[in-house]
Amino acid sequence: MNPPRIVLASTSRYRADLLRRLLDDFTCIAPGIDEIARTGESPADRAVRLAADKTRAVADRPDMADALVIGSDQVAELNGVVLDKPGDNATAHAQLAASSGRCVHFHTAVCVIAPRDGNRREHSFLDRTVVQFRPLDAATIARYIERERPLDCAGSFKCEGLGISLFERVETHDPTALIGLPLIALARTLRDCGVTLP
Repeated sequence: MNPPRIVLASTSRYRADLLRRLLDDFTCIAPGIDEIARTGESPADRAVRLAADKTRAVADRPDMADALVIGSDQVAELNGVVLDKPGDNATAHAQLAASSGRCVHFHTAVCVIAPRDGNRREHSFLDRTVVQFRPLDAATIARYIERERPLDCAGSFKCEGLGISLFERVETHDPTALIGLPLIALARTLRDCGVTLP
């Protein structure tokens, strides 16, 4: 039996780069879903729902019946408030100033839909990572934003780059979760779905 085609339901270059650590051959497809939060929805629930919605949007396409589809979503939370992708310098500066000296929680959800014996099986998991920021003054924040341009990253930093210098500590089960795709749990799920990994 041939292994299934693998599809990443994402246009995120960060997630694609992470998945390349595990797999050489996969396709990226934009899920094209509405990512607006729902009233009363917790940040963790939002991440889980959006990961599943992205995965199902791609897996439900007629040409995806034989594909294994991976979707993921990450929601950053500071004191119950969601930190979306900033999009501009002023918002990034405000997010980092608010995070200064505080803990930010990152909820990273993954959903995998895989064909098996003529049926589809859905697997999902949620990773929680806590980042303790060091105290950041305005000049430090401005220098960081100018150098790294983290405008497309929830929380306004790139931990795989210079953003790591903004932290005092990271509490996590999987260091790749903070970038957007928890590879330890994903590798376990892919093996459970019959994908051969080293």
